Amino acid sequence: MSKVNAEEELSDSEAKYRFARELERLEDKRGEGTELITLYVPPDKDLNDVMRQLRDERSQASNIKSKRTKKNVQSALDVLMGQLKQIEAPPERGMIMMAGEVRAKGDRTSMETEILVPPRPLVSYRYHCDSHFLLEPLKELVEEKNTYGLLVLDRRESTVGLLVGGRVEALKRLTSAVPGKTKAGGQSQARFERLRDQAAHEFYKRIAKTANRVFQSEDLRGVLVGGPSPTKEEFMSKDLLHHEVNVLGLFDVTYTDEYGLRELVESAEETLSEAESAEERREVKRFLRALVDDETPATYGEEQVRRALTMGAVDTLLLSEDLRRESVEFTCPECGEEGRVTVEAGEEPRCPSCGAAVSGERRDFIRDLSRMAEDTGADVVIASSEFAEGAQLRDAFGGVAALLRFEVGY
Repeated sequence: MSKVNAEEELSDSEAKYRFARELERLEDKRGEGTELITLYVPPDKDLNDVMRQLRDERSQASNIKSKRTKKNVQSALDVLMGQLKQIEAPPERGMIMMAGEVRAKGDRTSMETEILVPPRPLVSYRYHCDSHFLLEPLKELVEEKNTYGLLVLDRRESTVGLLVGGRVEALKRLTSAVPGKTKAGGQSQARFERLRDQAAHEFYKRIAKTANRVFQSEDLRGVLVGGPSPTKEEFMSKDLLHHEVNVLGLFDVTYTDEYGLRELVESAEETLSEAESAEERREVKRFLRALVDDETPATYGEEQVRRALTMGAVDTLLLSEDLRRESVEFTCPECGEEGRVTVEAGEEPRCPSCGAAVSGERRDFIRDLSRMAEDTGADVVIASSEFAEGAQLRDAFGGVAALLRFEVGY
């Protein structure tokens, strides 16, 4: 018995890229009928219960009128049960199992199976049988990788929540006992204001206690704080949040309930955009500076970067996420030349010497270079072209560049 192996340790950008490419590959797979099966198995799911359901589904499949569909569904269930017998327990984030007869060229079909480990933990078990694999929840998982803390407050109430991908979640609402303003004058008014300030301070302490508990238990990229001025500034001046809570900014919002959380996200749109791409932008900017200041060696272009990787000279590998290329190792049937050629995904490779069509093992271009980088301990950054520097990496440098540990002669 064995466990499903989780993905090897990868940078966030590479893990996201790999999983997104897997979903792209599975997107177009179709069955002749409702005979492609998808299982979402959370990490705490008892696999004996899963096996029992699959046996029940196989028994019920005998009622399917179409002989071909019945045969294909039962075959897919047999494959899944066979795989489950080899698995001791789900990985820490759970797993997605897929099986079914997928259309191939012409009228042929082929049985295909997949076991994926998601980028975020699965929270619910799902069994799905359709003419396509169930991918929508996985797309949401990719989009929801980044999480931010949300806090809105005034002296009357406060709401603590999270921004998970594009979804706002209100987790805790607090109300205060701070008395309203009084029209009394003299010493009574001064005493009343002191009492209001003391009550507000106690309320701020309750807010901070709740926020610290929520924000320190989550893997957050940062925290946004909103409210009317000067209340949010007053709260922050008291230094009640834990020092590990990374506040990205303060924003004016009108409401302090769940609607206020949404208003906060809208107000912080530019800050969130910058935070999402901060690491990628920082590394691409380092590369652009290195080209002109000569203090840090750098190079670009596939052949130059490959050579630097082979020599162990690469410190940080920079790749555009828009690259859709494949590396093909070949031996030419016409002239006998052996080598490697890079083509766009799906393009027919040809011998660079004689132009004859060649074939060989095809590898994803980004994954191919990333593995070379990992073997030498280099960092890998896969940059989005949605920001200016990422677009420049793609358009001006072919989407392939590197910051080097030492100079490499060409």
